[in-house]
Amino acid sequence: MIIHLKKNVSAAQAAVLADENKAFHVSNNQEILITGSGVKELPAGLADFTDNFWVFPNDMQLASKNYQSDKRTVAINNTIIGGTSNSTVLIGGPCSVESEEQIRSSAELLVKMGLSTLRGGCYKPRTSPYSFQGMGLDGLKLLAKMREEYGLNVITEARDATHIDEIIEYSDVIQIGAKAMYDQGILRACAKTNKPVLIKRGFGSTLQEFVQAAEFLLSGGNENVMLCERGIRTFETGTRFTLDLCGVAWLQEYTNLPIVLDPSHAMGYAYGVGPLAKACVAMGIDGLLIETHPNPKVAKSDASQQLDYTQFENLLNELRPVAASVGYKMI
Repeated sequence: MIIHLKKNVSAAQAAVLADENKAFHVSNNQEILITGSGVKELPAGLADFTDNFWVFPNDMQLASKNYQSDKRTVAINNTIIGGTSNSTVLIGGPCSVESEEQIRSSAELLVKMGLSTLRGGCYKPRTSPYSFQGMGLDGLKLLAKMREEYGLNVITEARDATHIDEIIEYSDVIQIGAKAMYDQGILRACAKTNKPVLIKRGFGSTLQEFVQAAEFLLSGGNENVMLCERGIRTFETGTRFTLDLCGVAWLQEYTNLPIVLDPSHAMGYAYGVGPLAKACVAMGIDGLLIETHPNPKVAKSDASQQLDYTQFENLLNELRPVAASVGYKMI
């Protein structure tokens, strides 16, 4: 249940009401209280203090369109995702930051193409301990350097809670990867900041579980949350994962959060990234993550799925008319 208190309720009164009703006190202006989804009617002691309230069948609450029908807007500096922008933000860059020369070339490519947001992993959550684990803090500092020199937004992934403060300090968007979607330390730390957060769906997670991860952030006070569909694990072995566009349609219908898609990780092979990206854009999505590398053959992680720069530029040109056909623009 979500409860809006009357505007004349003081902060002290709101705190008492929250404590008495075992509610989360989530808004800065003390107007919103959240109780558990099991509560089906307004507690009698709150009636005199309540302006409005909503009852939900499950723990999809703040992210639900039943609560807020308009899509939320997330501002990444001057770049707007979601809301009524009718734009698809193309986020490009390598899977991993590997060197200053490599990440600088990616930054220069994005500036040349008129794009605003650079991605690059610094702490890599690899399946094998023998794979490249990322440059860590040195990589974060390189991303911050590119942001300063080229005026780009930077997004990078938090592998675990031990370095979350570094990610918050050096990036503009915190990415919570598929393997970290359930990480309570990361979720709760990100809830305490207002910095935009991109949550990737766990490859074995249901849609409701996916949205509930976002609820951790929203209920903790961070309203700048985006969802990222990146493919789920199915019986199919010919592709890396299966991109769940049915799930995207469901998220668009039932949630108020901006939606970003990642066809690179879903497909796992460069040849399929372009066609999938077109299908994604045709759905009127808010953002698109595409991996690109100056020389994918020598990439230290996910080499097979990264586009070279010519492929990346050509793809943007192909995506623009697709976006226009559904009333969107690529930015």
